Amino acid sequence: MAEDKLKRGLKNRHLQMIALGTAVGTGLFYGSTSTIALAGPAVSLSYLLGGIIVFFIMRMLGEMSVEEPVSGSFSYYANKYWGKFPGFLAGWNYWFLYIFVSMAELSAVSIYVSYWFPDLPQWISSFICLAVITLINLITVSAYGEIEFWMALIKISAIIFMIILGSYYIFTDPEPFPENFSNLWIHGGFFPNGAWGLCLSFVPVIFSFGGIELIGITAGEAENPDKTIPRAINQVIWRILIFYVGTMIVLMTLWPWNEVGTKASPFVQIFENAGFAEAANLLNFVVLTAAISVYNSAIYSNSRMLYGLAENSAAPKFFSKLSGRKVPVNGILFSSGITLAVVILNYLFPGQIFMYLMSIVTGAVIISWAMIILTHLKFREHCRKNNLVPKFKALFFPFANYLCLAFIVGIILLMLTMEEMRIAVMLMPIWTGIIWFFYKQKVHEKN
Repeated sequence: MAEDKLKRGLKNRHLQMIALGTAVGTGLFYGSTSTIALAGPAVSLSYLLGGIIVFFIMRMLGEMSVEEPVSGSFSYYANKYWGKFPGFLAGWNYWFLYIFVSMAELSAVSIYVSYWFPDLPQWISSFICLAVITLINLITVSAYGEIEFWMALIKISAIIFMIILGSYYIFTDPEPFPENFSNLWIHGGFFPNGAWGLCLSFVPVIFSFGGIELIGITAGEAENPDKTIPRAINQVIWRILIFYVGTMIVLMTLWPWNEVGTKASPFVQIFENAGFAEAANLLNFVVLTAAISVYNSAIYSNSRMLYGLAENSAAPKFFSKLSGRKVPVNGILFSSGITLAVVILNYLFPGQIFMYLMSIVTGAVIISWAMIILTHLKFREHCRKNNLVPKFKALFFPFANYLCLAFIVGIILLMLTMEEMRIAVMLMPIWTGIIWFFYKQKVHEKN
């Protein structure tokens, strides 16, 4: 019945900013430190090539989302066009992914707050963020969309301002940054770690772009999805060019790549080291907003994925319960409650868990993207057999599908060579096996 369904309360401006916001988060503001360390000034090339792959995958998801704008997104599509277990795996893996994204963002929040309040225990700032964002998501989907709209607007405006300000110093007043363009080659060259370093940098790039597929999750609550989803997805490539490639070119031009450390965001560190104390404080506020924004989206997407799984009988019906305001209240509270674990971890191991979470998130993103690509192949097979023509076609089918799959296989092989990432590769088959076990248990219960 209609009254038992999610409300389409996300307007076009919400969708546009949600799409922008998911493309820009901790992966850029803090995780880019790892990418810079591996690729050096060539980091902009890493984001460009990785961004092209992501855009192809987003077009695949967009094609399916426009045809069937439902909550649960690619879990629903995998279930319908591929099989029960692929749908079960896609949904629960995505939920697992965003639980760890939530934890990573809460860890980042505590790091950014510590910049101002170094004596404040990190677990306190994590807990406050968790409580406030959970309450916002419990109100209405419009409340989520409105908060995300303004937080995304803050971080996008700040990045554009930083690019403009950085360009001003590069082209008109290089005194605070005297080396300027020469920073791109005097510290070991444009490829200081060679082609191998460039290849390895694609691994943290995957983390940076993880979550951009959230636009597909919003399809079930979007107004006019036939128009708003294609518009949002088609802008992905321009966002990547401006917010990742453009930002990295400015950063690497202004400051030596090998002096960007891990104590704070590269953005904050550059301006602080150059003597712009107020700019550093402002940027720290922006990166804090970015982390809270992504945590906000993580709680939203987790609750909707649980709702979609419950609707497909792949999760307890408990998660399909809607409040009077048409939000999946049990999914929100459960997902938020699970992320409390990071508050405990930050209490026990302050400042040490972000990189471990980044590793696990990267592994889960790989599974999620592979599921989207393979499900899209199945979807196109369904279209061919039934003489259906998608309204919003993916690019370069099926070449792009196989190119993206080859890229993902390459990422997995690269992760095996990286000590901090190897554990994620080892966990991937174990995690898939655990999901298979619970799937078989559920099937057995039905029979």
